[in-house]
Amino acid sequence: MRKIVIICLTVFVSTVSFAQSDAKAKKLLDAVSEKISAYDNIFVAFKWNLDNTAENVHQETRGDVTLKGDLYHVNFLGTKQLFDGKKTYTIIIEDEEVNIADAEDNDEDTLTPSKFFSFYKNGYNYKWDILQNVNGRKIQYIKLIPIDSNSEVGHILLGVDVKTNHIFKLIETGKNGTVTTLTISEFKTNQPISNTLFVFDESRYKREGYIINKL
Repeated sequence: MRKIVIICLTVFVSTVSFAQSDAKAKKLLDAVSEKISAYDNIFVAFKWNLDNTAENVHQETRGDVTLKGDLYHVNFLGTKQLFDGKKTYTIIIEDEEVNIADAEDNDEDTLTPSKFFSFYKNGYNYKWDILQNVNGRKIQYIKLIPIDSNSEVGHILLGVDVKTNHIFKLIETGKNGTVTTLTISEFKTNQPISNTLFVFDESRYKREGYIINKL
């Protein structure tokens, strides 16, 4: 009988600890979201890596994004992408081509730049993970596990700088073994930005010989 009581207490304590960890994780993510939503605009420079050991694949590049509410301007993989609130403009420089799509054509599950700091609010269970010291910065990782069992994502590790409540790193592990890592190297807020940064100048690209595809 005593043994059964000890086992029950052990299970209870483990369950309570797990619940507290999840509550801590949610509290930290809520603090990140609250901090980010207070900024008028955000500029982020980042390093991006994609690795799949089994397929012997390794890619590495850098990019940047400017965000203002739902609006964004991205430079990544030789492509510029603008979102003006109504349409998304993907400018493929090498091919001299622009693809224009309506906002409603975007999949709700697609992780767009404007969702990067809030995507974790829906569709995931949270777990408190490891704490790392990165050049004197304390980075607390939260493990996000998709609720949808059919998701191609196995889990995501979201690293948060506990001093600033800013996201420092995102590591996504796919069920196919692909690991995608995004590390933020520069983070600026409330910068003076041009009103035309999120505006697509169609006449300019036509003059430069770009093919305009309206999807």
